[in-house]
Amino acid sequence: MSGLMTHWSRKLKLCIIPNKMNPGRKEKIQRLIDKVLEEPIIVSFSVLFVLSLIVVGLSFPLYLSETHGFFVNVLAEAHGMIFDIAVIGILIFWLTGVGQKRARIRSYQDEIDDFRMWESEEAAFRTVGNIKRLNRHKIYDIDLVNCHLSKTNLNYVILKGANLNNANISNSNLIQANFEASRMNRANFENSNLNQVNLKKSFASGANFRDANMIKANLESAFLIKADFNNAFLMEANLNGANLTGTNFDFANLYKADLRNAIGLTVEQFDNVKTLYLAQFDEELYQKILKVRPKLVGK
Repeated sequence: MSGLMTHWSRKLKLCIIPNKMNPGRKEKIQRLIDKVLEEPIIVSFSVLFVLSLIVVGLSFPLYLSETHGFFVNVLAEAHGMIFDIAVIGILIFWLTGVGQKRARIRSYQDEIDDFRMWESEEAAFRTVGNIKRLNRHKIYDIDLVNCHLSKTNLNYVILKGANLNNANISNSNLIQANFEASRMNRANFENSNLNQVNLKKSFASGANFRDANMIKANLESAFLIKADFNNAFLMEANLNGANLTGTNFDFANLYKADLRNAIGLTVEQFDNVKTLYLAQFDEELYQKILKVRPKLVGK
């Protein structure tokens, strides 16, 4: 574009400025032309003015000889112009809105990238702010790998399908947050409030849930291989169909927890739990627990 403007600037100078003109006057005209060409609004109005003179000049004889027909044609064109402006205006408005929305989403995602791996309160709170803004745009599958989100408020956020591998979300509030089908392998939720959180079908192998409150948490069909629930409160938690191979339940409270159809679950994993009172198990596992740890199930 700049090259084209430069080309036409030279052409305009050759047309307007004679070679034998006074040098001082020639320089002033050159500055005036350059100033006009550098201002797109001035150029637009100049072009409009010149074209208006040409069109009015060519139409003037028709205006004098065929006044009625001329006005009829002008009105017809005016109606067509209004329709064109309406259609094009709506289209431009819609395209502008879509473009601005995408630009905002990209800026939120870029800011999350900027704060990734920065372990500070500012990074945590600004990242959470961007997560909530993306949620308002119905963006849930956010990349939060290695993000620092400790001591933040993530209550009710939706991160379905998000990637939180190795994220630090310790000492945070995540009440009724939705992490369905998300990846959070080796993520740190230590001492966080995850009451009624949705972790259905999530991948949380090696995740740290030590001292976490997870009352009525939904962990149905989740992959919790070697996850650590040491001293966690899992009262009425749904672990139906979860993969619990090597999962640590030491000192955990599993009152009324649903452990039916769990994969990889053994009696030994309950050696140090606080309670299994009213917890639900597959019949075979229940009979084994009843035999070696009857007090845990209230027998």
